[in-house]
Amino acid sequence: MAHELPALPYDYSALEPVIDTATMKLHHDMHHAAYVKNLNAALEKYPNLQSKSAEDLIRDLNSIPEDIRGAVRNNGGGHVNHTMFWKIMKPQGGGEPTGAIAQAITKTFGNFNDFKTKFNDAGVKQFGSGWAWLVLKSGELQVMSTANQDNPISQGIHPIFGNDVWEHAYYLKYNNRRPEYLGAWWGVINWDEVNKRYEQAKAGK
Repeated sequence: MAHELPALPYDYSALEPVIDTATMKLHHDMHHAAYVKNLNAALEKYPNLQSKSAEDLIRDLNSIPEDIRGAVRNNGGGHVNHTMFWKIMKPQGGGEPTGAIAQAITKTFGNFNDFKTKFNDAGVKQFGSGWAWLVLKSGELQVMSTANQDNPISQGIHPIFGNDVWEHAYYLKYNNRRPEYLGAWWGVINWDEVNKRYEQAKAGK
């Protein structure tokens, strides 16, 4: 069964002014679509892998045939990362975290502002393209970053949420001002979805 590009859960303009309409169209319809297309192409000659989810494919990259491992790592990761990314944002999002994730952030990082500073710093310092992440590792929250489209699950770590710091995610509006984009992005985060992902991570899913 071919992997498919998921529809955006809101209109292209719904995250204005934090993320502009043109960026959303480019990011979803061209970049994410290309990851899906290239993942399907890589799996064409391995029918036994075609029924696996993208998460399962990148969870154990060493089991992927060497000739397509790089393509699966990059495009499978891109598909998983972006599918998550659209869901953890929403119109009129943002504000202080709520629920269990709020308590966990306070317990681990002291307060929300200190956490945001640490997370944004990981995004700013990620050289070149990549992602900043909040993850659950050995039962503890941590901030980390990955290069390119690598996802923490390839390291056996549960990603709670991530922010895309590839230039295509912000350059049309913010140009080279990555810190400004990272700071503004908190205005669209969907804490309800983040809490769902946190509960799934705690349950080992």
